[in-house]
Amino acid sequence: MLTSDTLAQFAASLRGRVVQAGEAGYDDSRRVYNAMIDRFPKFIVQCRDVADVIRSVDFAREHSLLLAVRGGGHNGGGLGTCDDGLVIDLSGLKGIRVDAQARSVRVEGGCTWGDVDHATHAFGMATPSGIIGSTGVGGLTLGGGLGHLTRKCGLTVDNLLQADVVLADGRLVSASADENADLFWGLRGGGGNFGVVTSFLFRLHPISTVVAGPTFWPLEKAGEVMRWYRDFIVAAPEDLNGFLAFLTVPPVDPYPAELRGQAVCGVVWCYTGPLEGADAAFEPVRAFSEPLLHGVQPMPLPALQGAFDALYPPGHQWYWRADFVNELSDAAIKAHEGFAARMPTMQSTMHLYPIDGAAHRVAPADTAFAYRDARWAEVIVGVSPDAQERAAITDWTKRYWEALHPHSAGGAYVNMMMDEGEERIRASYRGNYARLVEVKRRYDPDNLFRVNQNIRPR
Repeated sequence: MLTSDTLAQFAASLRGRVVQAGEAGYDDSRRVYNAMIDRFPKFIVQCRDVADVIRSVDFAREHSLLLAVRGGGHNGGGLGTCDDGLVIDLSGLKGIRVDAQARSVRVEGGCTWGDVDHATHAFGMATPSGIIGSTGVGGLTLGGGLGHLTRKCGLTVDNLLQADVVLADGRLVSASADENADLFWGLRGGGGNFGVVTSFLFRLHPISTVVAGPTFWPLEKAGEVMRWYRDFIVAAPEDLNGFLAFLTVPPVDPYPAELRGQAVCGVVWCYTGPLEGADAAFEPVRAFSEPLLHGVQPMPLPALQGAFDALYPPGHQWYWRADFVNELSDAAIKAHEGFAARMPTMQSTMHLYPIDGAAHRVAPADTAFAYRDARWAEVIVGVSPDAQERAAITDWTKRYWEALHPHSAGGAYVNMMMDEGEERIRASYRGNYARLVEVKRRYDPDNLFRVNQNIRPR
């Protein structure tokens, strides 16, 4: 039983704050990015340092409390919080240190990718991340890390050099290719199953200014665009990344007034090669079909990374479904066309992220991220600021996914899954699942870290 004295002693042992139900700030503290997730933890520990994390893990274990770990960003599936348990909130751990000589950056677990981009861009360097600056470093990294630099530099986990991890028994250990190598393998795609990562060390690449932006075509041309895209992107130079999307043109600058609010099929590009080679790289895009907009231009990489932040602020309703895709068959494209024409809200969308180039040069068994042979990661999301549209966006997303899943490779990118059950988790790790169970059994045998896409130790 937790007495008031026990809780007071715990709170006094921390640099950070313990927030409980009924206290000032509790509702703000418990809210997460996805407003569809509405949970009520018993305690939220706003950690200030690694010692706070260790003490919180010990406290949760000693008192058999359900434990969730919240980093600095999204977790659309709501796995950064829980009901009636303890939440370790890392958002106060914001330290970043760039080592320009070693071309590396040390990042604490509460940072967002916007924080990292700000720090590394000053040195003319970057590491692969996602496509939205407000995404948390921890969640994206531990699930794999797909984004604008995937074809050129690989996944985020392919650029992870080392991690500091608080284990279920309260020990702080280092994981790398040379130390706790099995844990390091599991962290690279296995999610938050093995502990609390308090800091990450990433490799940096000399990427600063990119040539980037969207090309939009009328939605009626979606089938034609997808058939062209499926052949073009896999043969394009690795300096050129582009994810395909169905979207509604936002009603804001810099989009032309006549396009605002129009549903379109588009590709969001990122070219990382020499600036003088950009025209040649985009020539096939311009030659394919007359677009509604070809908004490609030189820009700092952080500008591209933050381009969608204002469109997707915290507090919207989100419902996600995802799959890996090996090929875009004509039958799959026809199904895509039907659902693209019925997007329920302005923010609802479908994205296809390429997984090839540098990402394909890592073997499926080299990291926990198993789908190295997939061509795309597909995500379907219904999004709305209005809670009354929850049913509509959920229904559209589920029906869309059900229609496309038979055309998929079977599993999904774990960062874009809801709570979908053990079979989906197994399918998403394929042949790596048994090894993940062994790593889990070694580092978290009692499954303290289970508020995640859970790998059960038994």
